[in-house]
Amino acid sequence: MGTVWFCLVAVMIAVYVLLDGFDIGAGAIHFLVAKTDEERRQVIASIGPVWDGNEVWLLATGGTLYFAFPSLYASGFSGFYLPLMMVLWLLILRGTSIEFRNHVQSEVWVPLWDFLFCASSLLLAIFFGAALGNVVRGVPLDRSGYFFEPLWTNWRLGAETGILDWYTVMVGVLALATLMMHGSLWVRMKTSGAVSERARRLAAQVWWAVVLLTVVVTVVTFRVQPQVRANFATWPWGVVFPLLAIAGAAGVQWGLAKNNERTAFLASCAFIAGMLTSVVFGVYPMVLPARDVVHSLTVSNAKAGQYGLKIGLVWWTIGMLLAAGYFAFLYRSFAGKVAVGAEGENGHGS
Repeated sequence: MGTVWFCLVAVMIAVYVLLDGFDIGAGAIHFLVAKTDEERRQVIASIGPVWDGNEVWLLATGGTLYFAFPSLYASGFSGFYLPLMMVLWLLILRGTSIEFRNHVQSEVWVPLWDFLFCASSLLLAIFFGAALGNVVRGVPLDRSGYFFEPLWTNWRLGAETGILDWYTVMVGVLALATLMMHGSLWVRMKTSGAVSERARRLAAQVWWAVVLLTVVVTVVTFRVQPQVRANFATWPWGVVFPLLAIAGAAGVQWGLAKNNERTAFLASCAFIAGMLTSVVFGVYPMVLPARDVVHSLTVSNAKAGQYGLKIGLVWWTIGMLLAAGYFAFLYRSFAGKVAVGAEGENGHGS
């Protein structure tokens, strides 16, 4: 049951990144694709009906971690307390900037919220990437399962690591580039005119950075975390996950070349899913690697009781079916290109 829940948590993380990833990406490219107030309202309107629902998957993932792997939840949320608080404030600033932007028409008010929307989205992408880098690299867990990391130390991969070092920052930059590409493809698909065309050009440009960084980070990861190399050697079938990422990256370029907006966006989803599943496959059975591998939290020593996991699986399945149905209805209801009226009203075409 532990492995089943490990896979379910991985699926939930992937769903969150796929959904909230495009609206974080849309915020990160806000000033690059939108030059006027009307164009910026187009970008915000493209995510307006769904951004807050997408963030529910982050809360659901945290709740699932608390239920299925309480030791991981306890160690991770205490050890990463400082960056978690920073992420929380960035999420608050991002949400308020989206909701409050159009409440007052002012030469100070509107640009302030535009800046906060863009800046918080940029930092969130980097911090989420750095968090993933920390999990892959490993943290200084002791035998009791406790650890603390300052924001940075000496930027090296030694015994005393910080949240930020050269490797986690590199993963953070890759995450930012990936979500910028993902967000550009979403904005391209949901808007029209100059905004859509700028988003297309930006996605095509960022694609090269994503591919280059993916190659570099992959090579470095095999050296930083030996478990990744061992897992791919032990279970060669796991190559299907990086192949999915490669196919997704190629599909993005093909979709852009053919001017097929939906194909390009779905290919970006495949790329992100392939990258995340490759990481999950690479670190298994560890759920939180330690710098000293004997102290690592694994599926077996971090999971909850067997009976609870079995009963929880029933209720989790019911909850996920309801959530999937709701999200299918939501995205179908707001399908098509966005339309922004002269007074600022937002609408969707068919």
